[in-house]
Amino acid sequence: MTLTGKQKRFLRSQAHHIDPIFQIGKAGINENMVTQIDETLEKRELIKVHILQNNLDDKNELAETLAHATNSYLVQLIGSIIVLYRESNENKQIELP
Repeated sequence: MTLTGKQKRFLRSQAHHIDPIFQIGKAGINENMVTQIDETLEKRELIKVHILQNNLDDKNELAETLAHATNSYLVQLIGSIIVLYRESNENKQIELP
């Protein structure tokens, strides 16, 4: 399943008011970070991740890698902020249109 434009627009509006929970520094993405993001997605469904300025990796590749590793959808990559969504199995809070 992929997200439709309407669903992405809805999720972007929901994500507007939340703050980034995780930061990706110059060390990049590691297993521990992926595990923590995975657990947080199960609890919250929608999160933001901030890419710090000292990270020299391509932002698009980081976003795609993170979405693939956590089995989530990349809702948006704007500037240095990644917005990820994954439907929770136990804590469903967001009802997509």
